[in-house]
Order: sequence, then structure tokens, then C-alpha cells
Amino acid sequence: MGEKVAADRFALSDRLRYRQKLLQGLEALELLLDRKRFDRPRNLMGLEIELNLADAEGMPRMMNAEVLERIGSRDFQTELGQFNLEANIVPHRMAGRVFDQLSEELRTALAYADRQAREVDAHIVMIGILPTLTSDDLVSANLSAVDRYTLLNDQIMAARGEDVMLDIEGVEHLRYASDSIAPEAACTSVQLHLQVTPGRFADVWNAAQAIAGPQIAMGANSPFVFGRELWRESRPPLFLQSTDTRPPELAVQGVRPRTWFGERWIDSAYDLFQENVRYFPALLPLCEEEEPLQVLEEGGVPDLLELSLHNGTIYRWNRPVYGVVDGVPHLRVENRVLPAGPTVTDVLANAAFYYGLVRALADEPRPLWTRMPFPVAHENFEAACRDGIDAQLHWPRSGRGSATVALPATRLVQEELLPLAASGLDAWGVEAADRDRYLSVIEERCRRRANGASWQAAAYHRATDTGLDREKALAAVARRYCELTRTDEPVHTWPPGP
Repeated sequence: MGEKVAADRFALSDRLRYRQKLLQGLEALELLLDRKRFDRPRNLMGLEIELNLADAEGMPRMMNAEVLERIGSRDFQTELGQFNLEANIVPHRMAGRVFDQLSEELRTALAYADRQAREVDAHIVMIGILPTLTSDDLVSANLSAVDRYTLLNDQIMAARGEDVMLDIEGVEHLRYASDSIAPEAACTSVQLHLQVTPGRFADVWNAAQAIAGPQIAMGANSPFVFGRELWRESRPPLFLQSTDTRPPELAVQGVRPRTWFGERWIDSAYDLFQENVRYFPALLPLCEEEEPLQVLEEGGVPDLLELSLHNGTIYRWNRPVYGVVDGVPHLRVENRVLPAGPTVTDVLANAAFYYGLVRALADEPRPLWTRMPFPVAHENFEAACRDGIDAQLHWPRSGRGSATVALPATRLVQEELLPLAASGLDAWGVEAADRDRYLSVIEERCRRRANGASWQAAAYHRATDTGLDREKALAAVARRYCELTRTDEPVHTWPPGP
């Protein structure tokens, strides 16, 4: 969620000044791009994982402050809900045995965090949405005690002017009114970062948008919200509705939601930052002392703090990120599509699939996005969220011009995307053992038509078939899920639960 901010009220002049600083930041970004001031190619990737805290019965534990104090590491940070944490892994070069290295680091970090959490009767859980969360858990009193979250909640609710209305129809139908953005905290994800040069940014972002549907189809892990079985990946609709600043009248007019897939392919990273400033009013109009254009004229590199803060309040599934390290600016594509979990092996299989595909598609001489209309990529994303590994996706076929055909997600991945992902990992310089180990996990999910969401849903129905009521069945699923994640055996190998 970004850096801490002070929870102060804003005057009318604050918003005007902030808009001026945003426009100056945009101009400074354009000048940096024109002057080619950005970091050289470094093939750096990064990884963040949002986590849940649950007790031995699989019920949420509202105690991230106590757990973080015990962990005592900057690699772990607070998140929106008191039952949330975030783990951050230092950037790695995309080459060699990078995924095995990440696996060892993640296992070590999560095992340590779990040991500390157990001292206060909590467990670390990697899952898209904890199935035992209820509406009583997701209230403003359970937001983390951090000024930024308080202020963000206040500003979103003030902009909306009325309760947040959740209305998601899937296998079952959920309707719920919330007086805060707390339901957003139910959504825990994996964020995959890739540092890219300005010249490569558009190709990488376009590729990431194009494969969002297949990513979700393979990695879905969030079938339950407030005890209701909804979409196979229910995070996107829940996140969109929980952060929606639009009252119904503005939504009907076509005003864009702050959780946004986008509406077009791009030509430059600048396009995305410009859209964010053009379409979305400020939520946190906090101005810093830095004058970005003056810094540039004096030969320095501006941090563009206002532009970065604003960018962080627009929740694109593939987000542009501007950063400065050691006085040198860089750009990253932050992929926010995937849910957390189920296991470290599954997370890294999803990562290998993503990084390999993005590289292969960005390298193609005839880009995929010249053959796939942007609305098709969005429709694939929604279809995959609804149906998970059973989704039908539309994809251009070789030799068919710009026409797309409908294919089962499993067939598309097995026949076309896994070979592309393998070639992309080869292009990165990833060793064959790493490539084959993690992509084989995706292949087996396709072969068995199994992922985290399908396992959770099947386990729930198996539990209710034995006579358990909804609440007890969901708790049984959560307990068994937690047991199996500790084995680190990928989810497609899990025995039926619970």
C-alpha cells in the first residue's frame, strides 16, 4: 500500500496545489524519457506476497502489529487489515537458478514468520481470500492502525458519499453494504515486478495485459467471499467494488473505476501515468517540498513523489511504477493479477509462467496485441475470474490474421502458451532445470484441471455432503488447506479435502 502518510484533513487549496504538482511531475517524467535518463537494462525482477493470519481453526486473527513486532524484519510489513501482512523479497536477476533461489528465500522467510506468529497463536496463510472471513471481520475497526489506511478509507468513502455496495453473482449471489473499504483487505495477492527500459515498457505491459486471463485461469485461488461461493477468482470484483469511489449514477455514465483493467494498448509508459492524472481525481493530495522541474534543471533526478502517490491509488492489474535507486530513475511493470498461494512452489510456478510468457511475447516480431483487440484481453480476464481453469478464452491463431477463436484455457496453455513461456525463460537465461520444474507444475494443473480454487470448492462441497453446515464446512476447508500448504507439495497433487 506504499509509504506512511499523515491523516490530516485537506483544504480546497491542497487539491489545486496537488493537481499542479501532478502536472509538473508528468512534464518531468516526459523530459526524463526524452533525455534517456533511465537505468540501463538489468533484467531485475521482484516479488511481494500478501498474507493472512489465522488461528488453528482457520479463523482470522486480528493481530498483525503483534506478529510484526515479533518478526522484527523490514522484509515484512503491515497491510490494510489487521489479519494481513506483506512479505517482500529483494530483487533478483532473471537468470540461472533464480526460481530455486527464490524458493529457498521464501520458504526460510515464511517459516520464520510462522514460528513467530505461532507464539501468539496465529499461523501464516497464503491464500487469495480466507474462506472463513465474515462481514463481522471486515469492518473499519479491523483496519490496521496506520494513518495511510485511515486516510485512504476516509477519502474513498467521502468521494463515494454512501456505503460501499458489494453485489457479486457467481455460483451463489452476495449482496452486502459496507460503511468502509475494509472488504478490500480480504484480497491478498502476489505482486510480480519487472524492471524494464522505457523502450521495452510498452511491449512488456501490453504482453502482461494480454496474458492476464491465462494467468488467472491457471492460478485462481479465491472462490469464497463471506462464506458464499462466487467466482473462481473473486478478488477482482471484490477489490473493484470495495475501492469504488463512484456512486451508481457515475458508474452508469461510464466513469472509470479506480480498480481498472484499462481500455487500450499503449505506446509508452507515459501513456499510463498520463491517463492516471487525466481520469482520476486525487484521493491523497499530499504535497512534498520537491519541485521536480527545478530538480531536473539543476541536473538532479526528481523522486516524483506526488505522481507516485497518485499512481498508487489507481489499482491497475498491471501497474506502471517509477522509482529512483542511487540517484538513477527506473521503470517497472507491477503485475497484480495473481492471488497468493497455495504453496511456495505454486507461487513460483505462476511467476515462471508469467515472466517466461511476457519475455516471449514482448520479443515477437509481430506482437500479439496487433492481432488481439484490447476488449478481448479484458473479456478473457473476466472469463478466467469467473470460471478459473474451466474458462474458455479467445486467442489469435497462427495464420488467421486478427481473428480469435475460443479455446479451453487448459488447451490454450498446453498447446501454445507453455512452449512460449519456456522459450521466454530460455531468453532470460534461466537454467533448464528451473524452467522445467516450475512450468511442469502449470502443465500438470492443465492435465488434472486442478488449481487452488477448484480444490477449495471441491473440498467445501465434499464437507457439506457429509452433513456439515456452511460455517463448519468452510472452517474444515481452511484447516485442511493450511495443513497441506505446509507440505509445499503443489496444489494439483493435494488429496481431496477436507
